[in-house]
Amino acid sequence: MSSVALAGNGHPKGLYLLFFVEMWERFSYYGMRALLVLYMTKELMFSTEKAGTVYGWYTGLVYLTPLLGGYIADRYLGARKSILVGGTLMALGHFSMAFSSMFFFYAALTLLIFGNGFFKPNISTTVGKLYGKDDPRRDGGFTIFYMGINLGAFFSPLVCGTLGERVGWHFGFAAAGVGMVAGLLLYMWGQKRYLGDAGLRPEYQPTKDHHQTPLTTEEKHRIAVIFILVFFVLFFWMSFEQAGSSLTLFAEHSTDRMIPLLGWEFPTSWFQSVNPFLIFVMAPLFSMVWVRMAKANIEPSTPMKMAWGLAFLAVSFVIMVFAGLIVDKTMGRVGLLWLLGSYFFATVGELCLSPIGLSLVTKLSPARFGSLLMGTWFVSSFLANLVGGLLAGNYDAMNKGTFFMIPVATSGGAALLLFLIVKPLRKWMHGVH
Repeated sequence: MSSVALAGNGHPKGLYLLFFVEMWERFSYYGMRALLVLYMTKELMFSTEKAGTVYGWYTGLVYLTPLLGGYIADRYLGARKSILVGGTLMALGHFSMAFSSMFFFYAALTLLIFGNGFFKPNISTTVGKLYGKDDPRRDGGFTIFYMGINLGAFFSPLVCGTLGERVGWHFGFAAAGVGMVAGLLLYMWGQKRYLGDAGLRPEYQPTKDHHQTPLTTEEKHRIAVIFILVFFVLFFWMSFEQAGSSLTLFAEHSTDRMIPLLGWEFPTSWFQSVNPFLIFVMAPLFSMVWVRMAKANIEPSTPMKMAWGLAFLAVSFVIMVFAGLIVDKTMGRVGLLWLLGSYFFATVGELCLSPIGLSLVTKLSPARFGSLLMGTWFVSSFLANLVGGLLAGNYDAMNKGTFFMIPVATSGGAALLLFLIVKPLRKWMHGVH
């Protein structure tokens, strides 16, 4: 920590470098994601089922490869070099999407999948390494970092989505590539200046007899908590990630997107900016609320916050059930307030679960397994995106009201179960808050 420079507000300067690098990387990812299902169904003429399957495998695998990328970083490259490798692969992937060819389409997805595997777990781990083990600023630092993620995610559908839907698909994909290159160049310029030795070397350092000190009982319990929460987070992202698939199709075919005063229909992909906009607005409020509750000694534990996150997500899909029932009955379109209301409650749920989850993994993980366990955390998103994509493939084959009952049941059921086991999970965390 001594080699890391501090900004005026007490957070390391490196946090703000990583904030902007992650902002550009998420700009590229969400810009491409906002167009992907629309591109497959309208340009490549994939069926909804095939588009949902490809979308599920792609968005799933980008969260599975962090397990491999985290392992390689811990053992061989270190987090910093892994970020550089990942950013380069992703830039190549985005620009490959700008070519009209099925070969380049699948090559692009492959490059993005493996690039994300190197990038995603290691930039999050590097944020954690900017702080000491018991540094109280860590949660606040991750909330700031999470705002960077969502700032990029807000602008990307507006830029990439508009270019893709109104100018040409490949212009939208190329814009995503430009964003990734911007992040990569920024990282190359600032890493030595602002990151000190954080993430510079592999964490795994074998002793002379090539054996590490065995894990303590406390460490085993904390790792077990990570795996248990991974299971519950799976149910959250399975439903939440419908935003890029079934909810995008609902916005395209079943939502009135006309602006009456202008007589203009805004692009479907703009709905992808609602969630990150709400996060950017509400994240500081949530951060303030957690701090005040902590001072009053009434702050919920991380597992309790996550249970509430799942409950709010279930509420968001209850709204979509009613919207779907209206569409089923009238065979027409509903107002945009239905989707906006659903996104609002889903965002509240996300703020209760996602940023504090990243922080918790860095606090519960033994240092030598930091990137690997961060990769394990993202495995939940692999399974969730894969199952969620396969679910979205059935969107056209089911009544809309019935379809949206599925995420209500899965996220609501997971919330109830997590509420029941909060106390034993807190015990196994052994004082980590």
